[in-house]
Amino acid sequence: MPRELKAGDALNVKQISPGNVAYPAVVIHGLRDARVVLAIGRPVTLLSAAGAALYAGCGWWRALIERASAEFPAVPIDDMLDCGDAPGLALGALRIGQKRIVLDPSVPGFAAVAEIASSQGGEVLTARPPSIDMAERGAARRLHDWLQMRTAPGDSNRALG
Repeated sequence: MPRELKAGDALNVKQISPGNVAYPAVVIHGLRDARVVLAIGRPVTLLSAAGAALYAGCGWWRALIERASAEFPAVPIDDMLDCGDAPGLALGALRIGQKRIVLDPSVPGFAAVAEIASSQGGEVLTARPPSIDMAERGAARRLHDWLQMRTAPGDSNRALG
């Protein structure tokens, strides 16, 4: 049972700024998108579509990430599942091993989800990071430049040579 949170309690809840995301984020909609992104060979944060946990499911996302990671083991991958306004699905995602989730901070139960995530070494983000969406026209052409923008935490102002 979640404990009552008091002011000053430390939770692993992140406000989004470009410096809070390990690698540049790319929104993927399936394995095909993941393969296109990972084939470039640059570190990346794979981000689900907005609210994907609600319509595609947490299990689908974990399976997608595991498959993509197995196919491209040399590429550093971080991933985030957007759970929209569904704290129950966020808990389900944490239960099956998802470490980073995006959850609307105004939903009832947000603090409990954040506490559980923190206790499992995960984190809850209150907003989606800046990203390029593979469903957008021309995204594949812009992808290489987007992935060169940052290569490591804190490296937001330097492109790869």
